[in-house]
Amino acid sequence: MAASKLQALWNHPAGPKTIHFWAPTFKWGISIANVADFSKPPEKLSYPQQIAVTATGLIWSRYSTVITPKNWNLFSVNVAMAATGIYQLTRKLQHDYFSEADAKVAKE
Repeated sequence: MAASKLQALWNHPAGPKTIHFWAPTFKWGISIANVADFSKPPEKLSYPQQIAVTATGLIWSRYSTVITPKNWNLFSVNVAMAATGIYQLTRKLQHDYFSEADAKVAKE
């Protein structure tokens, strides 16, 4: 049973014998790096970088569902990219625009 599942994965059109497997697998490094940046202070985050990560994740997530064969590895890595990018953008926006309002209220 397990051997047949591994054989099916190995011979899949988006399996380990193709670039369609390895490109998304290595792309996980970007998402992992973005997760590691969760501990970085928000003032050190870059709007252009996080917008690019988010947009790339959203665009390629959609693309991965309409291509043949369906590439679920590509889909999952891009959903992760979009999620981490949105989270980082939220942190940056809260720091840049909402913490100033909180500081003004605290002074009064």
